[in-house]
Amino acid sequence: MKKVKVGVIGCGKISSIYMENCQKFAILDLSACADMDPARAAEQAAAYGIPNVYTVEQLLADPEIEIVINLTIPAAHAEISLRALEAGKHVYVEKPLAVTREEGRKVLEAARANGLLVGSAPETFLGAGIQTALKMIEDGVIGKPVAATSFMMSRGHEFWHPDPEFYYAAGGGPMFDMGPYYLTALVQLLGPIRTVAGITGKALAERTITSEKKAGKKIPVDIPTHVAGTLQFSSGAIATLIMSFDVFGGSDLPPIEIYGTEGSLQVPDPNTFGGTVKYRRMGESEWREQPLLPGYDQNTRGIGPADMAYAIRTGRPHRASGELAYHVLEAMWAFHDSSDSKHFYEMESSCGRPSPLPPGLAPYTLD
Repeated sequence: MKKVKVGVIGCGKISSIYMENCQKFAILDLSACADMDPARAAEQAAAYGIPNVYTVEQLLADPEIEIVINLTIPAAHAEISLRALEAGKHVYVEKPLAVTREEGRKVLEAARANGLLVGSAPETFLGAGIQTALKMIEDGVIGKPVAATSFMMSRGHEFWHPDPEFYYAAGGGPMFDMGPYYLTALVQLLGPIRTVAGITGKALAERTITSEKKAGKKIPVDIPTHVAGTLQFSSGAIATLIMSFDVFGGSDLPPIEIYGTEGSLQVPDPNTFGGTVKYRRMGESEWREQPLLPGYDQNTRGIGPADMAYAIRTGRPHRASGELAYHVLEAMWAFHDSSDSKHFYEMESSCGRPSPLPPGLAPYTLD
């Protein structure tokens, strides 16, 4: 199958794992990178053997590049994605799809108008951990799923991240930073979301950076840093969710648990590809560990663009789709809207559950 040429825009911290893994997938040919800082693009190109260091304009003008992987900061996601689509490129963007629902809709509309594909992180739901949990649900191990819990509890990023400001600006916060992993996993396991009820708050109006680069700098907190709420899925299942940067003493709550009519299932951290899957059926007193399906149990960021590349070549749907990402984006905003209005939020969008990965795939292939 003919390789698909890929160009990366945005050569920051997250780009390294994409660049490493894109060169492992047989379908991808990582041919160029670009960044607003040319020195940073040149450094990444040298580190990963990328043949072309471009400006953004040059990368978008290269007729051989078919997919642009957009790894810019969230505030630039929609702008760069739209420019790439207008240049005739398919787009795979880091999460979230866009900062606002309006921007997200514009990206999807531009893709449809130009006959192009849009995909978006997170692709971690394609890892062995969540794929194993999905198979157990589909095999009826816990019966019909009726409820779930989901928790992401942390103290925030200013103590370790070199540039944490955007985590506390529009498009940041625990919901927009980590919510995509948890909500995407829940949609993969339980199907699309129908209704959301949420309450939001923040513990601090200002935070002090303690990481070395900017230690002592104070940054305003412009977004909620604690989001709690309830989701009802179209299947009828109900989930309780908390996303927080206000848990300063740590937490032992499980990332995700699914409760069915015949048992319960512990799902690993959806920000990883592997992890431990456990289940306990009705009448059993101990959790049992389920061996992971063969597949991607290490950090395999880049599997989303690879799956999209196979979709381009074969015409089949891609799994980490723009429609899935937009549904999750709407759900994230739904928690904030529900809190502000003190009413339930009825979802306007929907999406299909991504199909499971085929069993027995060779390493770094998806078809």
